[in-house]
Amino acid sequence: MTTTGTRRRPGSTIGTVAHWTVRIGLVAVFAAAGLAKLGGDATMVELFDDIGAGQGLRSLVGSLELAGAVGLLVPRLARTAAVCLALLMVGATVTNVAVLHTSPLLTVVLGLAAAGLAWVWPGQRGQR
Repeated sequence: MTTTGTRRRPGSTIGTVAHWTVRIGLVAVFAAAGLAKLGGDATMVELFDDIGAGQGLRSLVGSLELAGAVGLLVPRLARTAAVCLALLMVGATVTNVAVLHTSPLLTVVLGLAAAGLAWVWPGQRGQR
C-alpha cells in the first residue's frame, strides 16, 4: 500500500498560521489606508498637501495600496503584490524622513512585513 499524500514538515502549522496572520494584517492595513486616501479623508488630504506633490499622488498611492491589498488575497498575484507593497513602503519611508521629517517606523515595519511575506511565500522557495 502506498500513499500519495504530501509530507508535512514539523512546525508547518505554526508557519501557516503566522503567514496568514501577517497576510490578513497587511490586507487590513493597506485596504484601510488606501480607502482613506481615495475617500479624501481630511488627514490624508493635509498629509499630501504637506508633501507638496499634489492630490493626484494621494489618489495614486491610495489606488496602489488598495490594489496591493486585493492582490494579497489572490493566490496568483499575492507574492507580486507583497513585493510591490514593500517597494511602495520604501518610497513612503523616504518621504517620511526627507520631506515630512517624521518617524519612518510604521512604513519600515509594513515594508519589512510585506518583503518578508514575499520572501517566504509558500511553494515559492526551497522545500516549502
